[in-house]
Amino acid sequence: MSVPVPQAPPGQPRKAATAAWIGSALEYYDFFIYGSAAALIFPEVFFDESDPATATLLSLATFGVAYAARPIGALFLGHFGDRVGRKKIMVFTLILMGISTFLIGCLPTRDQVGTLAPVLLVLCRVLQGISAAGEQASANSMTLEHAPPHRRGFFTSFTLSGTQGGQLLATLVFIPVAALPEEQLLSWGWRVPFWMSVAVAVVGYVIRRKLQETPAFEQQAATEGVAKLPLAVLMREHWADVLRVIAGALVASVSTIFTVWALSYATSDSVGMSKSSMLWVGAFANLVALAAIPLWATLSDRIGRRPVYLIGAAGSAVMMFLYLWSISTGSYPLTLLLGIVTFGVVYSAANGVWPSFYGEMFSTRVRLSGMAIGTQIGFAVAGFAVTFAAQIAGPNGDDWSAVALFTAALCVPPVVAALSARETAKIPTEQLGERTAGQSAQPTKVAA
Repeated sequence: MSVPVPQAPPGQPRKAATAAWIGSALEYYDFFIYGSAAALIFPEVFFDESDPATATLLSLATFGVAYAARPIGALFLGHFGDRVGRKKIMVFTLILMGISTFLIGCLPTRDQVGTLAPVLLVLCRVLQGISAAGEQASANSMTLEHAPPHRRGFFTSFTLSGTQGGQLLATLVFIPVAALPEEQLLSWGWRVPFWMSVAVAVVGYVIRRKLQETPAFEQQAATEGVAKLPLAVLMREHWADVLRVIAGALVASVSTIFTVWALSYATSDSVGMSKSSMLWVGAFANLVALAAIPLWATLSDRIGRRPVYLIGAAGSAVMMFLYLWSISTGSYPLTLLLGIVTFGVVYSAANGVWPSFYGEMFSTRVRLSGMAIGTQIGFAVAGFAVTFAAQIAGPNGDDWSAVALFTAALCVPPVVAALSARETAKIPTEQLGERTAGQSAQPTKVAA
């Protein structure tokens, strides 16, 4: 029989959510400035001996390298997160991201050291990927396990709204950088956003080191004990849920295509929109997402995770056709409007709900491992979706319909995963991950 999880001290759920928001915003600021640089700067700085199309393809491939490193990082960070606690992993990932991002800003260019430059760039990108592998899973576990049972969706969504905040901050930082004269932009201007990661690491460390460990993890450690090999337990008891999370995480392809490939396409010679104007599309879309994510998550606390998630996954498949079409028309007002609706509103439904939806599939002793491994394998595919998109877009890089169809196809597995998953919104926290929870557990009435 499950023992009820003690309620977190007053104010601690909000502190955990705030720390997750700020930490994720700062961490993903680092991660997303790389995406902007990969689309706009790095083809000329690190791959300047190639022809423009090949240089862009190679640059976008380095964006995907971090996603390839994520599953490896997830194995190690998930293991230790379920053994030593959520807090220590949250602090470690933030410091690692700050250091690796700062080092990117210090790298020599290809003109200076030849092929060593892109090699060093890939190495730093791998370190970013390892950090990101544990960031969201640990922050999601921290907020979910601190949250009141009837508001897990709302509090856990702070991690993803923080991610959008980081993407917004990265975009706003890159707007004035992209407006610099070409010579200054390619010599020193692009480095400034990466150097700012030192402040990111310091601020994030101060915030996160004051957090308390979650009541659910402490109870698990004090009663049944932590799993010696969380991965073994995960594969034995939750293998089907891991597969669901892998499939569900493919919905992140919408984000990478929107953030990186669409930006590269819109600013190419075939369309000709300015870099600054397209960066503003991302900025406004992320601003709307900051409001939409907690609203979708709150709705999921009322009607369930699955219907809200399905709106986001299926809706994004449709909206990406409209968004990429709007770019092909060259109409900036239309592109701005559909960009906000696609990414800021529709995609936010899936993006705001998956932290609670995935986390509630697992028990406390393997929650961090399950989320980290499942999401990072799926995210690895999403990361390289940008590279695949660049290849299927044709020799001129302007076959937007093929890219839209490719993105829609990647939204099908998330829909199937959600339809096959249990609804967990009303299940008590201590019963999450139990094999009979979806069938026999009755919702507990919790005072608001």
